[in-house]
Parts: sequence; structure tokens; C-alpha cells
Amino acid sequence: MTRKTGGGKQTAPSFDLSCKTFDADIGLREDNTVEGLKRDIIRHVVSTQGNDYARPSDYNYYHGLALAVRDRMIIQWIKTQRSYYKDKAKRVYYLSMEYLPGKSLMNSLHCLGLTETAQQALKDFGLDLEDVAEVEWDAGLGNGGLGRLASCYLDSMATQCISGYGYGIRYDYGMFHQMIENGAQVESPDNWTKRGNPWEFDRARYMKPVNFFGHVQTWVDDQGRLRHSWVDTQKVLAMACDLLVPGFRNGQTINMRLWAAKSTMDFNLEYFNTGNYIGALEAKIRDETISKVLYPSDQKLTGKVLRLSQQYFFVAASLEDILRRYKKKHDTFDMFPEMVVIQLNDTHPTIAIPELMRILVDEELLDWDTAWDICTRVFAYTNHTILPEALETWPCSLIQRVLPRHMEIIYEINHRFMQWLDTLADGHPDPDSRKSRLSIIQEHPEKSVRMANLAIVGSFSVNGVAAMHTEIIKSVVFPEFHEVFPGRFRNITNGVTPRRWLNQANPGLTELISEKIPGNWLCYLDKLEQLSPHADDPEFRVRWRKVKRANKELLANYVRRKIGIECNLDAMFDVQVKRIHEYKRQLLNVLHVITLYNRIKANPGGEFTPRAVFFGGKAAPSYFMAKLIIRLINAVADVVNNDADMAGRLQVIFLPNYCVSQAERIIPATELSEQISTAGYEASGTGNMKFALNGALTIGTLDGANVEMLEEIGAENMFIFGRTADEIRDLRRSGYNPWHYCERDPELKKVLSMISRNVFSPRDPDLFAPITDSLLHNGDYYCVLADYRAYVDCQEQVDLVYRDQEEWTRRSILNTARMGKFSSDRSVAEYARDIWGVEPLACPI
Repeated sequence: MTRKTGGGKQTAPSFDLSCKTFDADIGLREDNTVEGLKRDIIRHVVSTQGNDYARPSDYNYYHGLALAVRDRMIIQWIKTQRSYYKDKAKRVYYLSMEYLPGKSLMNSLHCLGLTETAQQALKDFGLDLEDVAEVEWDAGLGNGGLGRLASCYLDSMATQCISGYGYGIRYDYGMFHQMIENGAQVESPDNWTKRGNPWEFDRARYMKPVNFFGHVQTWVDDQGRLRHSWVDTQKVLAMACDLLVPGFRNGQTINMRLWAAKSTMDFNLEYFNTGNYIGALEAKIRDETISKVLYPSDQKLTGKVLRLSQQYFFVAASLEDILRRYKKKHDTFDMFPEMVVIQLNDTHPTIAIPELMRILVDEELLDWDTAWDICTRVFAYTNHTILPEALETWPCSLIQRVLPRHMEIIYEINHRFMQWLDTLADGHPDPDSRKSRLSIIQEHPEKSVRMANLAIVGSFSVNGVAAMHTEIIKSVVFPEFHEVFPGRFRNITNGVTPRRWLNQANPGLTELISEKIPGNWLCYLDKLEQLSPHADDPEFRVRWRKVKRANKELLANYVRRKIGIECNLDAMFDVQVKRIHEYKRQLLNVLHVITLYNRIKANPGGEFTPRAVFFGGKAAPSYFMAKLIIRLINAVADVVNNDADMAGRLQVIFLPNYCVSQAERIIPATELSEQISTAGYEASGTGNMKFALNGALTIGTLDGANVEMLEEIGAENMFIFGRTADEIRDLRRSGYNPWHYCERDPELKKVLSMISRNVFSPRDPDLFAPITDSLLHNGDYYCVLADYRAYVDCQEQVDLVYRDQEEWTRRSILNTARMGKFSSDRSVAEYARDIWGVEPLACPI
């Protein structure tokens, strides 16, 4: 590094990567005492926020504390980044359209080991840490399981000292903030940063231009090479925003690098001076829309253009950043696959494959075969779904318009792949038909790009996220790809981080477990098995129940504060919280609630196990049936909760705006976890893991990771019902008739009759007719009626066991004790060993 001074050059002082003396001189060190933290909080309240520290408020001191914690994490991050360069580490780049980190303050304090220090510091200021932490808003960077899994994996990468980064979009607004009005979902903007976000670093230095539209020029250069130039494009700038992800008390901090869209022309002064004030800002508004909202509606063409633009925007900026980092130490691409691995989290980032090819061929001037060899040794693809609507396709005409060069590259990739299939001498009876099915280009009903096919062809690894799911994608969804790429498919079962979902969310249970299991079991979750003998200890079971009761009280207080309902603490807390979707079968749960209601009404003096049935989850704004199911849940709740015969026996509670921080309250209090999706449709699920880890018993189908949970926990400690995935397929093949099940089951027939007779919608006749029509007249695609009786009967077994609290508690302890496999640490270790080819680094603590 040199600096010009006058007419000559001056060499800057050099120092090794440890930089210890220099660090000490500039104060790059941590003071984690109470007094040190207090001093830094006051400094930020005064100097950063410009407020009087002598007037403490939860808001000002939340920001002051957050910035003081961020100071400590950035020191760790700098040391972590230095260690990557020192050790010449291979980097893992995790590309995900969404992350769902939740709130950062408490997680960061737990990871840094500063929770008690912060409590005391705030107490000295006359404040309470819990109240201060409530000021924070959940980060609006994700929607559901996909984003939460991504955040768990970054936590585990940091904790296991894996040299990794997360890449995504820094959304101004989350998908939406959910409110319930007259029983219906109402969406409002999720303005999660309206009061600032103290956790991020804006890196305006890393402003990457991203191109859209334009056209392609083809020409021959002076060396006779056919060249392609993407010209006359519209440019949008991508600004890096870093959010730090600390490891658990190991001195390691990594980061999510999220991209915010910035216009190349913020303000047109000429338009403004002519009075065209809106036109003066038009370019800024248009360009910055790209990072405005998570999952904008794509019902119209403009929405489709925006979604595709979002995917390319973050992929293009991320690849530019990855290449910038690689080129610091390398002049050629010979070592690129040895130093870089890019994990595609679902199909959203798949456009990265043609983008890397464009860079290597058009800009770096590599020949196609060399570039393709590099590309297919760098990318790995995680499939998260078998639902047809979730296997993305984009019309070729749309890609041609927005990304014309990429469409050419995709056609070329597919052409060469089709030629390669012609070379296979495997005796396939209909090779042309196979080519049609495997082609990246779908010809009908509209010529489109199959993004999952592109991901499979362009990656060296394709993994499912549960053993059952992986078998389905190999044998049902992509069987011929598995045949032609037999070593490419593998399984990595999902996991959840116990630091967030046990240590932070359930401190009472964590403390109880720590009495029985010495050492750092939170990072070695298989040690939970040591709890198993204590399930037979009556005294331990009493203490276990006390923890659960305390968590139920905390949730009851939250429910009272949020929606004004008093929960019956003696009732079983029966919970189904997840994205609202027909295949997840919240509707089946509602049918059971109505069945219980009818049984109590028929026998008011009878003995019933009391239940409080909780629902939570968002429906996509354009998903009519999911939104109608929410209305039905709330309509049933209105009837049940206002019927005197139900008092102390049955409650129905819908908690609006389900999010990570709400889940942290719900999951520790849950006693029965509803995991009742139609078998063969849930890829894995991670909510099922979080509930069982916290001692909830599961009622569920043999779907997703439930299958592996059953293997670990034991059938005697779960409540499994319903048809298997094979039986569901056989039922459909044989001509499934839902009327048959309705007519043979008087209870079911009565429940459906009540819905159709407007018992739950007296002021809005036929409101719920689409629901009964979907079940009885439109085929009941998700086999709700076929599984109804098995579900209701299984719930009767749940009631019987719950009445024996000693037995219920014994099973609860065993659920927690046998969840060691389902840590995201195990998942990430398998990715690192089997896919990424990386070793953990020495932690810089």
C-alpha cells in the first residue's frame, strides 16, 4: 500500500494480521464490566443519539445498549475476518431471499455472555432489561421457515467457526404486519425500521451497479473470439448493509451482507425547477422499489418483473462481492472452486448460475467449457419443497426482457445439457420424452425457465431437508435427474439453534437442564440424552411442570395484554402456529375444535380435558382460501369463547402477527404441538423441532422431519395419526371421494353442516361456502376429511394421557432429551463435511 506525497511515494507502515499493538493504541478492545458497559451506553445516548443521558427512557437506552453491544461484536468481526485471510480459508456464501433473525438485542447479549452485565447496568440507570428489549421490532427480512432456517444456520456457522457469510436483501418493509379486524386478516406495512436499526452498518463504499433491461451486442474481437456485450441497460446501485451474527461465547462473529437498492439519480433538478416535483423523484422511487418489500404480489406483470428483479439484484451484487474478495489474493480463477462454495437456499437465487457464467465468459474471457466446469464445482442447491407452485418457473419472455443476456446463456446451458443427454448410453426407452421432462426450458403452457432444473444442472450438490423429503425428490419429483446424476442428491435434515430456541426462549428450562448436564451442552445438543433417566424421577418431574406452568403464565400475560383474553392455565395449551396453507391443515384442527364444541354442548356435565387451542400465522395476501381459513378460526373462536358451557373447558385463541419474538413466548408454554400436514407435503418443518425441544408432545402425521423425530423420540412419546404419503397417493389414484367420509361419520357431517348453515357466520350467509365446497365438491385435495376420524380419535388419546400429569411430564422430558439430533449445529457440520468441504477454524477468542 502506497501514498503519494508531493512528487514521490511513501510506503505505509506494515504490520502482521494480529495487529495487537496497533489495536491497543486505537482502543480495539472490549470492556465487558458493568461500568464499562454503562460508560459505552451513555456515550452512545449522548454522542450518537444526541440525547441527555440523565433522562433515561426505554427507547434511548435500548439504542444506547444496542450500539454498545454492536461495538463489541464489530471487534470480534474484525478479528474473525483477519483470521480468514491468515488461514487462507475457503469461504461459504449462503444466498437466501429471506432471513428471519427476530430481535437482536437479547440474542447478542446471550451469545456474548453479557446478559447479567446488561441487567445490572440498566438497573443502575433505573431501567429493566426486559422492558428495554421490548422496544426492539422484529427484523422484517423474512416470512417463515425458510428465513428462520437461514438464520439458524448462520448462528451455527458462527458458533462452529465456519468461514461463512449470508447474502440477501435489506428490505425496507417486511411482507406485512398482520392485524385481525372482524375476524379477517388485514395487512399493513411492516415498517420495522421506522425508529432506526442500530444493528446494521451501511457500507456505502461497497456500492455495486446492477444492470437491467437493455439488449445484447454480438461481435468478434481482434483475436477472433465471439464476444457478447450487454448494453443500453438501466442501472441500479446495490449498497451493502452488514448485520452481525455472533457465535456463542467463542469470540467469533460473522455477518449477513444485505443489499439495499439505491438510485443512480436521486434527484432531477431540471424537472424540479420546472415544477415537476414528482418527476424529479421518479427515478429514485422506481429504482429503490427493488428492496422495498419482501415478496411483493406477483399477480400482475409489474409484480413479476419486480420479483425477478429482486432475485437478480441481490445475486448480482453478491457475486460481485464474492469475486472482489477472491481477487484480493488470486489473479486467475484456477483456485475459485477450492476457495469458494455458494449455497443456493431454494430456487430464488438460481439466477446466480447464468450470472456467474456471464461474468466468466463475457467479462473474464474464459472459454465456455472452463467457465462451466468452475460454475458446476461452486454451486450447491437446497430444495425446500415439492409443491408445484413453489418450484419456480419464469416466462422466457420475461427473462428476455429484464435479463436478455442471461436468457441467451440459459438457452446455451440447456442446449449443451440436451446434447449431453443424447450421449447417455443407458438404454432409456423414450429418450426424447426424458429430454422434454428434464429440459430447463418448459414449452407448455407457456415457454418458461424451470428454475429448479437449472439449479440441479448447474450445481454439484442437491440436497433435501429431511430424510423423507429427500426420498420424495429423488423418487417422485426429480427421479430422472437422480438417474442421470446419481451422486448429486443427498440429504441434510434441518435443525434449529438451541441457543435461541432453548437458552434464550426458555431460561427456566435451560437452568433446570444445566443442573443435570454439566458443560456446554448448548453447543453439543446430543448431551441432552443424559436427561432421559431423570424422566423417572418424581421430584424432577415436579420441577419440570413448574417451569412449564411459569411459561404458561408468561404466555397468558402476553395474550391478556395483546388481545384481552384470559387464558385458563389449567387447560392443555394446544398450539398450531405456522404459515397458513391448506396443506398444513389448520382446517383439520378447526374441525376438531368444532367437534369438541359439539360434544360439550351435548353433555354439559360430562368430563372433558380442558383445552386452550392457539392458532397463529400469516396468509399470503393473494391466497384467498388461507385468508378464509383465518376468518373461520376467528368465527369459531367468537362462538366458543362466548358460550357459557365452554367456560373452563374450551378456548380458541388466534394470535395476530405471528413472528419470531411471539414464537419465543408461545413455544416454551406449549404442551401439545400440532404438526398435522398432509403426508408427503411438508419438506421438513422446524417448528416441530422447536416445540419438542421445549418439552411439547407432538400430534402429527408421518410427514417431513416428523418421521425422523419419531425415530429419535419413540412412537410411545408422540401421537401419530393419518395416512402415509404412499397411502395418500394410493387414495387419489383409486378415486378419492370425500363424500364417502362425510356420509359415514355423523360427527363430521354435523361439523360441515354447521359451517355451511352459517352457524359461524350468521350475518354473512355463505361466507364459508368456498371451504365446504373445496372439501366436498372440489376433491378435498389435501385429504382433510380422509384423515378427520383418525385425527379426532388420536386427540382422545391425547386427552387421556394429559389427565395423567405424571405420565405426560415423563413423556415431555423424554421429548426434550431425545432432540439432540435436531440442532442446526449438526446440520451445518454435515453441510461443511459433505457438501462445502470446509473445516472449522480456530476460534479467535
